[in-house]
Amino acid sequence: MTESRDFFSVVRTQRAHRAFTAAPVPDELVERVLEAATHAPSAENTQPWVFIVVRDDTARGRIGELNRQAWEGGGRDFSRPRLSPDVFAKVEAGATGGIANAPVLVMVCGDTSRCVETVLESSVWPAVQNLLLAAHALGLGSALTTITTVFGDELRSLLALPEDVRPLGVVPLGWPAKQLGPPRRAPVAEKTFRERYGTPWS
Repeated sequence: MTESRDFFSVVRTQRAHRAFTAAPVPDELVERVLEAATHAPSAENTQPWVFIVVRDDTARGRIGELNRQAWEGGGRDFSRPRLSPDVFAKVEAGATGGIANAPVLVMVCGDTSRCVETVLESSVWPAVQNLLLAAHALGLGSALTTITTVFGDELRSLLALPEDVRPLGVVPLGWPAKQLGPPRRAPVAEKTFRERYGTPWS
């Protein structure tokens, strides 16, 4: 089992992985990742997140097919002019097969019965961030895609979701097919102002 890394190192090196090996991911690691997710903050501590861990080949294949249909049905045309050719190619490879090939798919959902719906997503996304960081700390690859949820009714039927539970995203989880370099991020000074907008941080 890979030892956990220093927190700031994990934050600085976490990347979206869309290609995975076929090696299985033990339940113990999946549970560690999800435990980290459940320690996230949420509005009024309502903890409205729900995670469905999908290992079944047929179900993973169906989710992957829905992801592909969503991509080919509009996602591709929307993303192509917004992404560099290199990033676009990686996203397309993930959307058309790479994500479905992950040994584990975590369906991220929100329980609308637990909180006001206007804060549902803002209460779930911190848990997803914890999940992504924990996966990276353990040497696992992961990513977040939300495009699949355009087929919300199909996902609801496939995973037997009750009416109050809304699908919000899919996180593929597995051992990375290759190691990725550090992410490219703008420096803090380009994104931060002091006291009021326009006043440089430094």
